[in-house]
Amino acid sequence: MEHRSQAESALGGAAYGMLFVLGVVMGVVGGFTHPVWQVGPVPVAAVVWVLALFMVCLGAGKLMRARLGAVVAGVGWLLVTMPFTLKLAGGDLVIADGAPGYVYLYGGLAALVAAYLLSPSSGGESWLLRGYSPKNPT
Repeated sequence: MEHRSQAESALGGAAYGMLFVLGVVMGVVGGFTHPVWQVGPVPVAAVVWVLALFMVCLGAGKLMRARLGAVVAGVGWLLVTMPFTLKLAGGDLVIADGAPGYVYLYGGLAALVAAYLLSPSSGGESWLLRGYSPKNPT
């Protein structure tokens, strides 16, 4: 079994924490800007946000060399996006019905699933810890 030092564990935890924050930021910014740009019936901004979410989650999974990287970024996005779909007391919605909202919401969910499936399952070390090797106790 591989033993990691406290510094390596802290570095990995910080990386996953930053991926979560990145997912939260993408959810907030994407939630408010997905209906901004539309060319005819095509919600271009929503499509761009879905592609960006897919690339970030896939990149996180590949860089961390574990599906957990894609999951952590995706959970950050989901924790912001799902409450945005709820109607407030005044009747306001952040992600409303219509093509942009549906493309952003359901396309984002599909992007998360695809990024998860395309990410490598754990087994290798992340790119952060590649240069370190466990110390052999002597």
